[in-house]
Amino acid sequence: MLIDGLVAWLAVVPDVRLTGWAASVAELLRTEPSPADVVLLEARLADGSDPVENVCALVLRRRRVLVVSAMPGGNLARRMIEAGAGGYLTKNHRLETLLSKVRELAEEKMACPPGPADHMAGRDCVRPVLSPQEHAVLLAYASGMTLAAAARSAGVRPGTAKNYLERVKEKYRKAGRPAYTKLELAVRLREDGLAT
Repeated sequence: MLIDGLVAWLAVVPDVRLTGWAASVAELLRTEPSPADVVLLEARLADGSDPVENVCALVLRRRRVLVVSAMPGGNLARRMIEAGAGGYLTKNHRLETLLSKVRELAEEKMACPPGPADHMAGRDCVRPVLSPQEHAVLLAYASGMTLAAAARSAGVRPGTAKNYLERVKEKYRKAGRPAYTKLELAVRLREDGLAT
């Protein structure tokens, strides 16, 4: 019913399209024809898989994740955000709120929901959303590579890699967690669970 409802609701929204669905994260990663801009993830899936591990599996494959759940925020929501989810919405929000958060996340902004997740552990969401290219350059650079080597590893030019790193630094600055040096960037990667 939920999938049918989303298909019907999104049929009249010109800029948001449901590209597919799966019963589990493993199935999604196995069958998804091409990565979606945003993955809507139910916190508790029928296969009984661990919600935080599901977020980690998607984030490690550079997916942007918005968790949608019938359960209120709290510890689970906090852990999913810390694992890399861009936001957590309860199902009592209006469709317009969901669309707004999907658009924000697709544009690489944080998608923190109004409500319980805003106040988890006394803080707002502070993990910036990185594009796949930014993540690739950051991961290579923070692992100890020179900028030129990180650029080669990510398949981009050194000037482009430098621009990606500057954008990453700006995102962390805006999130209230500035990182200016290679060491500080490596620390942020570990803190956010983005290091492999």
